[in-house]
Amino acid sequence: MRRFFTILFVCIIALGADAREVTMTATQAMHAAADMVRRGDFDNATQILSHMPDTGNPALEIERKFLVAQIAQKKGDINDAIKIYQNLLDENPGLARVRFELAVCYMHQKKWRRADYHLRLAMAGRDLDDDARRLMNYYRYVVRKNKNWNIWFNFGAAPDNNINNAASGEECVMTIFGLMCRTLDAPESAVGANLSIGADYEFKLSEHWRWKSDANIYSNIYDKHDYDDLYLSVSSGPRYVWGRGDVWVGAVAARRWYGWERYNWAAGLRMDTNYDFSRRLSAGLYLRFMENTYDEFDDLLSGQTYSANMRLLYSFNARVYIVMRTGITREAASRAMYSYWQPSAAVGLGMELPWGFHVYAEPGIYWSLYDAPRWAVKNNIMTRITENDFTRRYSVSVSNNKLDLWGFVPAITVSYTRRESNIWQREFDKTAIEFIMQQRF
Repeated sequence: MRRFFTILFVCIIALGADAREVTMTATQAMHAAADMVRRGDFDNATQILSHMPDTGNPALEIERKFLVAQIAQKKGDINDAIKIYQNLLDENPGLARVRFELAVCYMHQKKWRRADYHLRLAMAGRDLDDDARRLMNYYRYVVRKNKNWNIWFNFGAAPDNNINNAASGEECVMTIFGLMCRTLDAPESAVGANLSIGADYEFKLSEHWRWKSDANIYSNIYDKHDYDDLYLSVSSGPRYVWGRGDVWVGAVAARRWYGWERYNWAAGLRMDTNYDFSRRLSAGLYLRFMENTYDEFDDLLSGQTYSANMRLLYSFNARVYIVMRTGITREAASRAMYSYWQPSAAVGLGMELPWGFHVYAEPGIYWSLYDAPRWAVKNNIMTRITENDFTRRYSVSVSNNKLDLWGFVPAITVSYTRRESNIWQREFDKTAIEFIMQQRF
């Protein structure tokens, strides 16, 4: 049954002395308000939208909230518009037009990473015409051009049931005195707090050239401080931006402390390049070369690291995307027994769900193939074995945008790791849980 309501105040403004009562359907009133918003008649549009009773029609109620957000956005009340768009997406994550307008608001606030995230998803939406998609292609270029600074900050807790990656069990060796055995380290559980802080800044040199620098701090502080980990890195170099992509070449320096003892430092070069093949598919290629020096095991571990990683991101629609990762790392250590090749692959699926939930699941695998044998115990005798490891990791992350606290939302990541090896003492499995407060997107 169609619902009717009477608009008196708006008609008086429009008709003056010749005012008369006009009866309209909810749909007609919504079309009238939308036309007023397009023409910039925000006052009369607000009158219609605020006095219009609840229609009971979910599509019309979405349109009403969207028009209210449009009015706030066009009047410069960006924070109010963002809140309305976010609430709409929390309930209806597949609304590409809403996600697009949210990205535009973030661009106004120069929050380029957030704008880029929503533009990528919005471009795969089915409720946008070709003109809107072409505009989004241009906006992606605008984001790349203007992403002159960014700061990120996440913190949380991280319980781990095998922080020392131990296999446990008993290792026995046959000697002239008989069988000699020792008990291997048992897995240790620990609870830690993690913290990551990062920032980057780009100095504009010309229309396409930038000078980009970044800095990152990552730490895990556990109740068993022997496993505390602190990692710092900085990078700097030129970045070139064009219509469909960008490339950054920079120098890198890093320092790591483990258990609050100096562990290693590294310096080298990086190249990051990204390219949009279509409105749904984008790719990234990331190359690294690092010269490593270890504080305590310099004569064993110091050497070079070479790595090449590729990422493909495909958006199915405005709320579901898939990430495919593959790569290879070469660790060339001072001793061949510690040198290895490490190919890897992973596939991740991300979904924006109703009620503000976001879920991301990623199974991944990698191999560690060492160059030379080492001494190990096998079948109760010491023998030389060239180590080959196969590691599987499964992780699921869940966050909820409705639990927004000062721009941060809680996220829980549960992961399971299993390593199999031809040296059984190197095998382990572990489960870790991370409770994180991360920036809302």
